[in-house]
Amino acid sequence: MKSFRLHVPGLALCVLAFAGSALAQTSSLEGTVKGEDGQPLKDALINIDRKDIKGHYQVKTKKKGDYFHAGLPLGTYKVTLVVDGKERDSVDNVRTKLGDSVPINFDLQGQKARSEAQAKAVEAGTLAPEAARDMTPEQKAALEKQIKERAGAMAKNKALNDAFNQGMEAMKSKQYQAAIDGLTKAAEMDPKQNVIWGQLAEAHSELAKTKTGAEKDAELTKAFEAYQKAIELLPTDASYHNNYALALARMNKFPEMQAELAKAVELDPANAGRYYYNLGAVLINANQTVPACEAFDKAIAGDPNYADAPYQKAMCMTGKATISADGKTNFPPGTDKEFQKYLELKPDGQFAESSKGMLEAMGAKIDTEYRNPNAPKKSAAPAKKK
Repeated sequence: MKSFRLHVPGLALCVLAFAGSALAQTSSLEGTVKGEDGQPLKDALINIDRKDIKGHYQVKTKKKGDYFHAGLPLGTYKVTLVVDGKERDSVDNVRTKLGDSVPINFDLQGQKARSEAQAKAVEAGTLAPEAARDMTPEQKAALEKQIKERAGAMAKNKALNDAFNQGMEAMKSKQYQAAIDGLTKAAEMDPKQNVIWGQLAEAHSELAKTKTGAEKDAELTKAFEAYQKAIELLPTDASYHNNYALALARMNKFPEMQAELAKAVELDPANAGRYYYNLGAVLINANQTVPACEAFDKAIAGDPNYADAPYQKAMCMTGKATISADGKTNFPPGTDKEFQKYLELKPDGQFAESSKGMLEAMGAKIDTEYRNPNAPKKSAAPAKKK
């Protein structure tokens, strides 16, 4: 019995010694923080996040910019400097150890200088010795990778710009096939540029005007595909929807055309008059007189001051004129008013002489005095007292 009692204290001592050994397996981090002015930075936050298992610790810098955090379990950490709520620098994969603290210092002034030197190195395409002097092998390898990627991107951008500019120059000189070749090459190099697809669609659309039959339809189909890609990349551009609508009208795809035009008007209601006018002009050229006249009506409703629209509407109305038994030409009511409206808005316009000639043929009085349709109406003069 006595021997049993004598062993109990020994067992208790062994347990305590083991517990003491477990508590001793801790480590610490310390360091200093300097601001962009090179002075110690007080109250900067140091986040210490364990990477091998979950664990998060924090400490703030003191008056002299120093910090110390003890009691950290042995492990691997990421140490992050936070100033005014923003992460400014970090050191990853910090392994702590027993005994002496692991020093992790931050120098924002030095970091800024290093960042500027690295940016210059990437811009210049070469890593100067002074820029690489204080780098770790990993940092140097990462920067050299950046330099190589930038060089590749610059070469690609030059080739892209050359192809695009080649296409645009060809468009100016109406060499549409050459324009298509250049713009297609540009689209292959960077298919995410909406402007390339928009210009490629225009080139196919213009080339289609020089073709007939199946060749014309083939070019218009390619224009449709390019417009669709441009719209997919930038669906809020009203001009893409408008131009796509005009191309669709040339293949008599009127329901699809109406949908695209409605989208253009929805996105840019201020230019609704011009969109509908352009549509009417395309329909006239396609011998679609009735829908063309409807488009000109919508153009006038969208912009009453767009002078060409009433002229074209008047021309549509003259197409409905009839000849009576006595040989007199009878124009639909209001035809003369539309010609007159054009002259009021644009007395020296390209259709002025044609409008005057039509008014004379109708026997109507020609009034070329300009009136601002937006001018306030004059109030009636007060009656004189008798």
